[in-house]
Amino acid sequence: MAASDPTESAPRGRLSIRTVAMPADTNPWGHMFGGWLMSQMDLAGGVHAFKRARGRAVTVAAEAMEFHQPVFVGDEVSCYSEIVRVGTTSIAVRVEVWVRRDGLDSDQIRVTSAIFTYVAVDENNRKRPVPPGDGTV
Repeated sequence: MAASDPTESAPRGRLSIRTVAMPADTNPWGHMFGGWLMSQMDLAGGVHAFKRARGRAVTVAAEAMEFHQPVFVGDEVSCYSEIVRVGTTSIAVRVEVWVRRDGLDSDQIRVTSAIFTYVAVDENNRKRPVPPGDGTV
């Protein structure tokens, strides 16, 4: 597979979300808004954090997001996630975004990645401990 960074030729983690980039989420030059892409990443990381926390987990931080390639209307956007750290109440999830430009037969291209941190919360939105586990979900 081709990648924007030659040291990364395949996605890391598990597929958490896949969608198609649509015209409503573009800037005037036809690129997807960075905020739209970041929201997809947050959804993907949140799905992974929810499973590991065995319940609600809220976003508290996103680290070092850098866009390597633009995302265009019609691109198939895939977000892959992996847990990189589990604390007492927090879970850090690395999310990578890869796109296919022209259908299912093309190579994937890595367009961005970031680490999202989530905190497990109870029904009153108070921090709660992340249940013990081996980190697999």
